[in-house]
Amino acid sequence: MRRFSLFIILLSLIAGGASAESVKSLKKKQQELQKQMSTTNKMIQQTKKDQKATINKLELLNENIKTQKQLIQTIGSEIDALDNQIAQNTTRKAELQEELKRLKADYAQLIRESHYAQLQQSPLLYLMSAENFQQLLKRVQFLQRFAETKSEQARRIQTKTVQLNEKTEELRTNKQAKQSSLRTREREQENLARDERKQQAMLAQLKQQEKNLGAKLKAQQKKSEQLNSRITELIRKQAEQQAKKGGITKEQQLVQGDFEKNKGRLPWPIEKGHISGQFGKHKHPVHERVMVDNKGIYLQTPQGSDARAVYKGEVTSCFMNGNTYAVIIQHGNYRTVYAGLSKLYVKSGDKVDTKQKIGCIYTDPDQDNKTELYFQIYKGREILNPSNWISH
Repeated sequence: MRRFSLFIILLSLIAGGASAESVKSLKKKQQELQKQMSTTNKMIQQTKKDQKATINKLELLNENIKTQKQLIQTIGSEIDALDNQIAQNTTRKAELQEELKRLKADYAQLIRESHYAQLQQSPLLYLMSAENFQQLLKRVQFLQRFAETKSEQARRIQTKTVQLNEKTEELRTNKQAKQSSLRTREREQENLARDERKQQAMLAQLKQQEKNLGAKLKAQQKKSEQLNSRITELIRKQAEQQAKKGGITKEQQLVQGDFEKNKGRLPWPIEKGHISGQFGKHKHPVHERVMVDNKGIYLQTPQGSDARAVYKGEVTSCFMNGNTYAVIIQHGNYRTVYAGLSKLYVKSGDKVDTKQKIGCIYTDPDQDNKTELYFQIYKGREILNPSNWISH
């Protein structure tokens, strides 16, 4: 039975450790979400200071609302994890207290039932009554082991009980703090509900401008198609030139291998911000009947932000598209594209390192001061989904 109790205790300790790790990871996630909200709020503040509804304002509101809901959900998950820890530690404490009682009872029973009855009266008399030196030595060793074992067991359990009491109280305090945080976040969600109403009003206002916005959308799509065609043509030529030279070098093969190993772990091409346009086909946020087909992803970031290389490689192209620049970096048979730059820090032939800044991202006054990077990944001439390659 005691072995079974010990097994249960060990399981509780293991579960407690897992729960603690969960709380730690949830705290980290909360911090990341709070930073993300701070960045989005900064971008909202950087939009044009007027009441005019814009697609940019609408998208930023959408992003902020989504992040806020995730944050509230994360805090709720943390409170659940803390509840589990409190329950586990309370159970553990009760088990230790019961074990302490049993040890004390066992100790008393051992004294009472032992044939060394003299122990109850005098340990010295018990030793002196030994029939020979060998028996005396055994009795001394027995007393030492008896005292050390029982004393150490009782001390250890008492210490652990105190620690668990402190831990339980600490977790209760944490739970109260998190419940308070949840109430605060719920109040903020009420504020966001007002933003959602504002969002709906803004959407209605934008729909009234649909004809006007449709013309702008067509112009943007045309510009995007021209950029994609230019990039595709440049990459085709580079691939052909590379094939004529006999393929990539051994050094480039190593870079390519490392690039592939980092799939899903590549750093973002911006330091702060969010994905404002997903890869592939999806509905336009205002023109529901219009399907947007992105050949890469768009990443929105605060004004003055820089684009950075997602992996080490060599700059193979720097070119202008309208009034902005684009950069292509080779990583073996892979290439990454960074478009929408107002200023370049690199030139063709430069070797770059991971996270090295390659240019300042353009802030578009015609799109409500939107600062957005267009990012692509190619393998040979095949376009890949960058979201599958950058870290999450």
